[in-house]
Amino acid sequence: MDKAYKESYRKLGLNIAFYRKDRGLTQMQLAELLDIDRSHMSAIELATVGVSLDVIFKMCNILSVSPKDLFDFRS
Repeated sequence: MDKAYKESYRKLGLNIAFYRKDRGLTQMQLAELLDIDRSHMSAIELATVGVSLDVIFKMCNILSVSPKDLFDFRS
């Protein structure tokens, strides 16, 4: 992950966590639906790793949100 985008990854992680919790899912449940490890799910939300578009698109389907929703960073 390019450090220049660290803040954007942080905001993305916050949005993912928001929508995950809003849908009543735990990190473990979302990770299982995404077919990734729970620790990887945590790392995505904490912005310690990057995330592929494949995972983003699948996550959007699971959470019933658009990619725009996940990338709509609030100030």
